[in-house]
Amino acid sequence: MENQKNRVSRMGKRVTMQQIADAAGVSKFAVSRALTGKSGVSEHTREMIVRTAGQLGYFKMEPKRYSVESHTGFSSKAAGEKGQGTILVLFPNIRSQNRSSLYWGPVFDGISSRLNELGMDILTLTEPSSDHMFSVLNPEAIRGVITVGTISTSVLLEIYRLRIPLVMVDHEDTAIHADAIFTDNVKCMTELVLMLGAKGYRRLQFAGQLPDAVSFRERWLGYRMGLEELGLQEQQHPGLLVQEYTKMQQVVKDMQPEDLPEVFVCANDHTASIIIEALQDRMLQMPERCAVTGFDNTRTEDPILATAHIHKQHLGARAVDQLLWRMEHLEAPYERKLIHAEWIMREEYHSLRE
Repeated sequence: MENQKNRVSRMGKRVTMQQIADAAGVSKFAVSRALTGKSGVSEHTREMIVRTAGQLGYFKMEPKRYSVESHTGFSSKAAGEKGQGTILVLFPNIRSQNRSSLYWGPVFDGISSRLNELGMDILTLTEPSSDHMFSVLNPEAIRGVITVGTISTSVLLEIYRLRIPLVMVDHEDTAIHADAIFTDNVKCMTELVLMLGAKGYRRLQFAGQLPDAVSFRERWLGYRMGLEELGLQEQQHPGLLVQEYTKMQQVVKDMQPEDLPEVFVCANDHTASIIIEALQDRMLQMPERCAVTGFDNTRTEDPILATAHIHKQHLGARAVDQLLWRMEHLEAPYERKLIHAEWIMREEYHSLRE
C-alpha cells in the first residue's frame, strides 16, 4: 500500500472532494457538507473529514482569487488578491454553543452569508480536543479566523502565536489581544433596569450563571449600574448566581414569600425559562405575583415580561467586516465593537399587574 505522502504527491496541487471522500470512506456529499459548514453530518464525521482533507493537502492547494464589489466598502486586496486561503470559523466544544443553537446558529448564518456575498471560502470546525489544531490545518492556508463563543485559551494562544488575523464573537480572553464583536450588554441591561424602575418595580433579583460567559458578567454589571442609578440597595441572593440550573431552581422554590422579588432579571432567555419553571412549580401567578425578564429573544413562548432582541446575524456579518479590516491593518490597535440590542417589553404581561 502506498503511503500518504506518495498519494498526495501523485494527486498534484488540486485535491478534489471525491478524493477526500474515497480516503475517508464517506460520500462526496458528506465531504461537501462538512467542508462548507452545513448540516447533515455529525461533528465526529465532520472532524474526521477535515483531518483527512488536511492530510491529503486540501488546505495547501492554491485557491481561486476573489473579487469584491465596490459597495462592500473593502478593497479586493483584503478579500483575496493580497493572499490566498480560507476563513476558518471555529466553534467551541460545548454542546450549547453550536450551529443548531437558537442563539449561535443565526450568528453563524450571518458569518457565512457575508463570506458568501464576498465570494470567500469558509471552513467551519469544532474546537479540537487537542491543542495542536494546526498540525492538521496548514496555517499558511488560513487567512483569518472567526471564533464563535467560548474558545479555550490554549487554542486562542496558538492562533495568536501564528499571527493569524483573529476576530472573536461574544468572547474575549485576558491572555491575548484580539478584535471582538459584542452586544452592548452593559448599556442594554442598565436600560432594562431603568425601564423596570420607571414602571414602578423596586424589588429585583438577578439570575445567571456567574462567572460564565463574558456577556453574562457584563449583564450583571449593567444590572448593578441600573440599581445604583435608581438608588436601590437590593441584597442579591448568591444562590441565583450559581452554575447549576437545578440549584438555581431550588433556591427559587425555597424562597419565603416575603423574599420573592417583584422581578427576576435573567442573564438570558434560557435562564428565564428555568426560573419560570420553578415559579410554576410553586403555583405562583406570573407576572401578577412575580415577573421574569430575559435577554436574547430566543424563548418567545414563555411568559417573559421583557427581553432584548439581539441582532444575531448582524453580529456575524460585522465579525467578517472586522476581520477583513484587520487583514489590511495588522499593526493597528485592537478593537472591541459593541452592537446595540432593542428591548421588547411585552405589555400584555405588564398590564396583568396593573
